Amino acid sequence: MRIRTVKAIYPRWNRPLSDAWQSHFWQIVVVVTTECGRTGYGYGGGGEPAVQVVNSHLSRFLTGRTLEGVDDIRAAWQALYRASLPYGRGGLAMMALSGVDLALWDLLGRARNQPVCELLGGGREPGVRAYASGLAFETYRDMGFEAVKVFHHWREPADYDRTEVLIARAREVMGTEALVMLDCYMSWNAETAVEMRKRLAPYNVYWFEDILTPDHKRELAKLKPQLAPVLSAGGEHEFTLDGYRALAKANSLDIWQPDVTWCGGLTGALDILALAKNSGIPVCLHRGGEPWGLHLIAGSDCLALAELVGPDRQDGTVQVWEGFPRLTDGRLHIADRPGFGVEPDPALPA
Repeated sequence: MRIRTVKAIYPRWNRPLSDAWQSHFWQIVVVVTTECGRTGYGYGGGGEPAVQVVNSHLSRFLTGRTLEGVDDIRAAWQALYRASLPYGRGGLAMMALSGVDLALWDLLGRARNQPVCELLGGGREPGVRAYASGLAFETYRDMGFEAVKVFHHWREPADYDRTEVLIARAREVMGTEALVMLDCYMSWNAETAVEMRKRLAPYNVYWFEDILTPDHKRELAKLKPQLAPVLSAGGEHEFTLDGYRALAKANSLDIWQPDVTWCGGLTGALDILALAKNSGIPVCLHRGGEPWGLHLIAGSDCLALAELVGPDRQDGTVQVWEGFPRLTDGRLHIADRPGFGVEPDPALPA
């Protein structure tokens, strides 16, 4: 197959305007077409700037390229990474590259009439355990979820009590055997983390996520043993293999959480997984319940635990794509369709 066009689109997200970066730089859709009429679709981040990166720069390195196998995808990835080095090496540029890479994997799967997980050497699992990220605990329980993640952003000392009440309610509703996790979104310091670990000890929290910023690798390493048996998780804001090498060298985290739509697509994520395996660190994908992550879980040795945004926290992704994985009794099932198995909404605003 010879690539004819590469185009990125930024959907008109119906998100409330706020200071959060997601209100300005949320997910993009990438469309790759071939001269023989096939199309592949990818999903990346970075908003309108990432659209410009793809359409004004990266696309010129793909037009006319031949795509026949996984090696061609990796060669294309290397070319795009090198081309974006002066302004990239992470952040919005890597988010843009992720969307392109995922579109190429989708295109190859469609051309071979295979799901992407089979291209990776895996199969369609009978069901991957999902965890809901949000606060609608009764709804999640009734939907069959056996794991939940609660969000907390530190504001003031009263948050100690508020967080304990929230975690206690999650444990009560979800039951003693459920996994309960806490996402701090880089808002804590070491003192807060240690005190939270003490207060939340009766509720058997599985992990604290994104405790400090990604730049606090040595501080996270010092903090990690003080939080045991609670695990320290993070990595969604590390965009490159080099970033994860630094995490491994510092021994910063118990669990790595790359996001395949931000860390260089499947090609970038596979390199991170290889490093994790060599370092003896488990990987639990950020937003792994989306098709792009779910296929990687099914086709690799990632932890079989997939994050799914709860019904009380819709980010719009499900509305942009048709054919999302089916959720049954708290488990996600990959459909028997080629590629990632999803199509953009035909009415997708561009």
